[in-house]
Parts: sequence; C-alpha cells; structure tokens
Amino acid sequence: MPLLIRLVPVVFVLLWSTGFIGARYAMPWAEPFAFLAVRFGLTILLLALLLAAISWRAMDRRQAVHAMIAGALIHGVYLGGVFWAIRNGMPAGLSALIVGLQPLATAMLAAAFLGERLTVKHWAGMALGLAGVAIVLAPKLGALGGVTAATLASSILAMLAISAGTVWQKRFVASGDLVVGTIWQYVGGVALMLVATLAFETQTYQMTGELVFAMAWLVLVLSLGAIFLLMYLIREGEVAKVSSLFFLVPSVTALVAWVLFDETLNAVQIAGMVLTTIGVAVATKKVQPGTRARASK
Repeated sequence: MPLLIRLVPVVFVLLWSTGFIGARYAMPWAEPFAFLAVRFGLTILLLALLLAAISWRAMDRRQAVHAMIAGALIHGVYLGGVFWAIRNGMPAGLSALIVGLQPLATAMLAAAFLGERLTVKHWAGMALGLAGVAIVLAPKLGALGGVTAATLASSILAMLAISAGTVWQKRFVASGDLVVGTIWQYVGGVALMLVATLAFETQTYQMTGELVFAMAWLVLVLSLGAIFLLMYLIREGEVAKVSSLFFLVPSVTALVAWVLFDETLNAVQIAGMVLTTIGVAVATKKVQPGTRARASK
C-alpha cells in the first residue's frame, strides 16, 4: 500500500499532462465554454452513478457551497480561461508557461491563508522548476501572433483561479467525502460554464470522431482520474508541495507530444526536463523531524 501511495503523484502528473490531447482535438469542432459544460455534466452523471455502488457521506450545506466555489475556480475559470485563450489564438506554449507560474502563486497563497511555512529550499526548488519549464517551452514561444490583451488576461486569470481554488479546497473542503465533494465541485464548474456559454457563445459544434474522442478522454482520464488524484493529494499533503508537481506537466506533455505527434524534442529541452525534475524533488522533499527542530532553534 505505501508503494501505491508513493505512486499517486507520478500517476497524477502523467494523467494531467495528457489534457492537451483533448484540447488539441476538441477546439476546432466546439466552442470552449459549451464543450466544458457538457464535459462537466457528463462527469457529474458518472459520479452520481458511482455513488450507487459505494458508501459515502453527505456534505452539509456549508461544505457543499465551499466545494462549488472551489470547483468554479479549479474547473470553470481555470479550464475556461485556458481553452478560451487557445481558441482565440494564444500559443499553447506561452499559455502553458503562464499557467506554469501556478505553483509560485499557490505557495504564496498557502503561506498567507493556510499558514504553511515555506523554506529557502522550497523556494529554490520552485525556482529551478520554473526555469526548467521555461527551457522546455522555449521552442514553442516563437509564434506570438495570437497574444492580445484579452488572451493574455485570460491565461493569467486561469493561473490565479487554479491557485486560489486549490487553497480554497484545502482550507474549507479537504475533510469531506472525496466523491461527494468532487460532484459539488463540478456542479460549481458546470453552472459557471452554462452562464458563460449562454452569454458569449452560440452552442454550435461539429460532431466528429475527434470531438467524441476528446470528450471521452477528458471526462474519463482528466475529470475523473486526474481530479480524484489531485483532491487526494490536496487532502493528504501541503498545498505548496502538491502544486510543485505542476512544474512537471510541460515536460511530460512534451514527451507525450514527441511520442504521439512526432513533435521535436532537442537536447536543450531534455536538459530543461532534468532541471525541472530536480527542482520538484527539492521543493517536495520531506523535512526530517530532527532537521526541522534544529532549523527552528
């Protein structure tokens, strides 16, 4: 069992990194807010069916509202912002780099609102991680034609939203039932996406094999698999350390793109991946009790 628990961060990063596959296949055929509303609705349906097969604890009204707020931020504003920016021309590499600032923002919010203590080693690890992410994504930053004030603001808002949502989840919802809490999260996300698509979109789409594949992949692999693992990690660990795992996502994504889509991967990018991995290892390394005691003297 301890081995399985230690593998959770690895599996989470692998699953989360495949999210670009769905976005890449879906965005030519559907509007972002409408697509996400359907994705979240299907996820709620599958989770509701899951409740019939497992034991679960209901949430009180206060916790449910907090879960909806966390979900509106983590699922609605974050994914909606990223999908909208890319749909409107923001280069995926630049969007990933902006979202890559999320661990830094989360760490600062966790220190301010959760009282998490950030050491010099933690900051050094995150600095190495961010530098590695920049190196990995550098070849993808050449085409900046889609960068406008609106797409830039959308990407920054997405980054701030997932940071705030992660801290909100840890502070107000972490003790609740994992499945029930996730359902309420998606209720918050789908409500926000329904308002957004009705206000700004036409709800038109083209039913293609790529769109169906993207929907199935994002619902089953990301909205269920990866999100459950993220909620587990937030519940069991320090938020700042959990968020550091996101530094690994661009590197793993680049590897997946190299395998599936024959995208280039040069020696400099590989060096960036190594640097990112070292940074995450430093930032997430557990401090031994004796060391912490000596450091506090």
